[in-house]
Amino acid sequence: MEYGFVDCHCHISAREFEEVGTKKITQQAEKRSANLMRHSFSCMQNLIQYPDLVAPSFGIHPVQGGSAAPPLFGISLFINDVILVILLFLLVSRLVWTTPWCAPTQQDRDDQTTVFVKQLDIAKELDLPVNVHSRSAAKVTTVTMRERGVSRAPLHHFAGTPSVALEGVKAGYFFSFPPAVCRNQQRDKLIGQIPLEHICLETDSPALGLEQHVRNEPGNIALSCHHIANIKGLSPQTVQLITAQNAERLFPKANGR
Repeated sequence: MEYGFVDCHCHISAREFEEVGTKKITQQAEKRSANLMRHSFSCMQNLIQYPDLVAPSFGIHPVQGGSAAPPLFGISLFINDVILVILLFLLVSRLVWTTPWCAPTQQDRDDQTTVFVKQLDIAKELDLPVNVHSRSAAKVTTVTMRERGVSRAPLHHFAGTPSVALEGVKAGYFFSFPPAVCRNQQRDKLIGQIPLEHICLETDSPALGLEQHVRNEPGNIALSCHHIANIKGLSPQTVQLITAQNAERLFPKANGR
């Protein structure tokens, strides 16, 4: 079986791509052999046109779990319906900052945990992987995931310590890295300690590109691949193959399994 690049975390419905359009972005990615695990809420129907290239995701950010958000009890019904059409993968973004504007009190953090846990439980019920951004809450995120019995998860742009990452490896989790790691020497040590069999590629387009304030695109996925290859002392072809196989294990429904 031939493997191309797999971008496990990108936002091709972002406003930065409005002038380009989904069609052009997916065509450019296809030329670079990049399958996309694309995270969106509002534009899912457009992506049915690209079932072999794009796999949409859905989730509620923990800070959006208030009264203005869709009722959590209705999420599973919505997802179950969409899965039948577009092989949906659940996106769960975990954000627990101790900054005044995001999570200033313990109650705020508890509220975020409630939203996070509810989505983990829905994913487990529907046998779906969860795509998680732990931000500054790496340890509590991985502990919570293990406690809820989550077994398939890529941790996007992971910024935790190597020791926390290795605990995640023991739990079977994967870690994806965008092109921005090429300018982050601190992340090199982390990448070096995580086994390649637990690493995936991502771009997080349009953010986290090689250059700050320059729009990132899925076609830049090779930058992450080459950087990881240099750290591991492997060929880019080996990293491309192993990370694509890892993504296939994480997202089997993207391959019709």
